Amino acid sequence: MENLVTTHRQSLRTEVQPYDALLVVSFGGPEGMDEVIPFLENVLRGRNVPRHRLEEVAEHYRLFGGVSPLNAQNKALIAALQTELETYGPNLPIYWGNRNWHPLLTDTLRQMADDGIQRALAFFTSAYSSYSGCRQYREDISRARAEVGPNAPQVDRLRVFYNHPGFIEPNIENTRAAFDQLPVGRRVSAALLFTAHSIPVSMARASDYEAQLREVCQLVASGLGRDTWELVFQSRSGPPHQPWLEPDVCKRLEQLKAYGVEDTVIVPIGFISDHMEVIYDLDTEATQVANRIGLNLIRAKTVGTHPAFITMIRELITERMTENPVRRYLGTRGPRQDFCAVDCCLPG
Repeated sequence: MENLVTTHRQSLRTEVQPYDALLVVSFGGPEGMDEVIPFLENVLRGRNVPRHRLEEVAEHYRLFGGVSPLNAQNKALIAALQTELETYGPNLPIYWGNRNWHPLLTDTLRQMADDGIQRALAFFTSAYSSYSGCRQYREDISRARAEVGPNAPQVDRLRVFYNHPGFIEPNIENTRAAFDQLPVGRRVSAALLFTAHSIPVSMARASDYEAQLREVCQLVASGLGRDTWELVFQSRSGPPHQPWLEPDVCKRLEQLKAYGVEDTVIVPIGFISDHMEVIYDLDTEATQVANRIGLNLIRAKTVGTHPAFITMIRELITERMTENPVRRYLGTRGPRQDFCAVDCCLPG
């Protein structure tokens, strides 16, 4: 894939801003049974979600002792990134703040202010542009800064990285490894499904989320030499009457089996780590469906702390600290801009 990498030299920025820290911003998750309900109430605050739906999602966490795997994965990512920055620079201190559970963004920004941090770059653990994957993160940072007060550091996000080689190439590697688990003679006929978190159709229309996903799917499939693939969705949480992106992954598995498909490789392309939406919605729920209907299902790993992915984050930091930087990307859509438009990724 490296020979397909395109670079773009940013000529719009006239002044390089100094940054003295990196802020990793993530979703958050509970660390025990007693935290599950308060965490979910935080997530769903202000949304018209029935109580029974909250309890249903709570059961997903209780199957794993009430502990979200996301927290350990974020700690591993931060440790790997700290080593990367110490080795190659820029050697910035790394802070971690979550939108919905401890360490909460407000507490982290207050600590940063106490430490004398004035301007930080933010890495969002989301690869795509959407309200819930980008704009809502920015809104939560703005609220946290307002709570901290005038000493709160300025926070600028790193660009969306869905088409960066450091995200695409590890996904190609992980997908190839998943296909390698199939008998050689059945790999060509196996179905290739890419899956991502579903969002309301109205929200999808207000962003490039679906178009970005489809470009990533095409890039990964091309890297494997495969012409056929399909994008499906998972983790829907809205009311039944509200249209969300489809098809649903479990329904699609049943259809594929009815068409005579024996093997399916699922790539959770919408996620960067194996958190709850992956280990429950795919490894538990989708796997149960596949077992029930007699479909052989292999799930590819997410990028996690793959060295190329960690290097990508360092590259994104360096971009923002360099005048007229080279910005690497794959595909035809070009690198995403650093700063969002006022009307970008509205909730729909």
